[in-house]
Parts: sequence; structure tokens; C-alpha cells
Amino acid sequence: MSPDTTAGPLASPDTAPAAPPRGLLARLGEPKALSWIAVAVVILAWELTVIVLQLNPIYLPRPSRIVVALFDMFRNGGLTTDLIATLTRIFGGFFIALVLGVALGVWMAVSVRVRAIADNFIAALYPLPKVTLIPLLIIWLGTGGPFMLTISMLGAFFPVVINTVLGISQCDQGLVLAARDLGASRRQIIRMVLLPSAIPSIFAGIRLGLGVSIILVVAAEMVVGKVGLGARLYLAGQVLETEQVFAVLIVLATLGIVVTKIQDAIDVRLGHWRVN
Repeated sequence: MSPDTTAGPLASPDTAPAAPPRGLLARLGEPKALSWIAVAVVILAWELTVIVLQLNPIYLPRPSRIVVALFDMFRNGGLTTDLIATLTRIFGGFFIALVLGVALGVWMAVSVRVRAIADNFIAALYPLPKVTLIPLLIIWLGTGGPFMLTISMLGAFFPVVINTVLGISQCDQGLVLAARDLGASRRQIIRMVLLPSAIPSIFAGIRLGLGVSIILVVAAEMVVGKVGLGARLYLAGQVLETEQVFAVLIVLATLGIVVTKIQDAIDVRLGHWRVN
């Protein structure tokens, strides 16, 4: 009798049945797909509501008209220049705050005297609404680049400092003692033990600080800016160009999404580096 050649428990991988293809409904049920489906549903409902109720475009324009206005502003209205100006101000001040904030946070965490000196100043200035400093900064710095960089830096500085101190303070002291017993210097302990341990907390401060920087820069541009998304937003509101107002808001919302996704990707990479 010839051996049975039908597939059985010992069938080779080459003859194993392929996994059934996933259906469309299953793919649409994934979290990423659901998030974009929700956005599409809201936009469609918005469009239909404006059409059915015949709302005045001054109060609430249709999304399709907002998209047309957005492309026209990018093509002919100088919105690209405004976007570049705003991004330069936001990230210029943010990176200054990142360097200074992490450095001061590490110094405060490893030095009791430095922490005692800086603690009261940070406790007093952190809860102070940074928008209230705009008039004072205008008196000191004018309305140009230094003013914009400073207001952006102030938005991110305090969250980065506080979260750096918190992250390093929560480091496992057993790791520090082990590194010291192995002959590690103070600088090596900070670089190879304390900073990797504090990465999640520092990154939480970066998330908070960057969001505040964006808010403050746009607010400052609305007050004194001649170029930038905030200035464009204020000008469009003054002349009742509601479609342009929504177009600028879409740009700001898209900027928030892009920044969040980039932060997520960096967070993953830093997590791998921290584990290694």
C-alpha cells in the first residue's frame, strides 16, 4: 500500500494552508483606520449640516470651501512664508529650552545646593501665565526675532526642567551604587545611568513644553506679529474671512498631528536606546 500523501499533522510548511485573507470590515475596525474614519464622518456631517441648514459662510463655511481657500492661500497668499516663520520661532526657542532645561534639571538633581537656589524661582515662575509676560518682553526685546524666540523658550523651559529633575530623582539608587562600585566617574554615572533612567520623564516634559511653545508663539504673533500663522489668523478674523480662519486652524491642527507622530517615533527609538 502506498503511503498516505494527504496533509496531516506532520505536513510540511510548504503544504500548510495559507491564512485566510483579512476582510475589509476587519481592516476598517483597526484603531488607525477608525481614527481616520471618525474624522471623515465629522467632516461629512459638517458639510451636510451647512448645506441643509443653509448657514451663512461668515459663521460656518463648508469644509470643501475651506480646502479650496487653503490651497489658494498656499499657492498665492503667502501661507508658506507664514508657516516657515512660525515653525522657525517655535523650534528655535524650543531647542534652546531643551538644552538649557535638561542641563539645569540634571544640575539640580545631582546638587542639593543648586536645587535649593533654583527651587523657589521655578516654583514662582512656572505657574505664572507666560502670556502675561508678553508686554514686559516687548519693552525689553522689542517685537522682532529675540522676542519670539524668548517667548517660545519660556513655554518649554519649565516643563523640561521639572520633568528632568523628577526623572533623575526617581532613578534606582541601586544602579547608581553599582556603577560607583565599578569605578564609574560622576560624569559617567550621569550619562550612562541617570539620563537613560530619566528619558521617559524628560520626554513627557518635551511633549508638554513643545505644546506650550506652539500656543505662546501663535498668541504672540496675533498680538505683534506681521508674519506668521498667528498674524494671518488675526488678520483674517478682522476682515471676516472665516474660510481663511479655518484654513489656518487646519494648518495648526495638522502641525499638531505631525509633531505628535514625530514625538511618538522618537520616543520608540529612545526607548530602545534606553534598554540597550
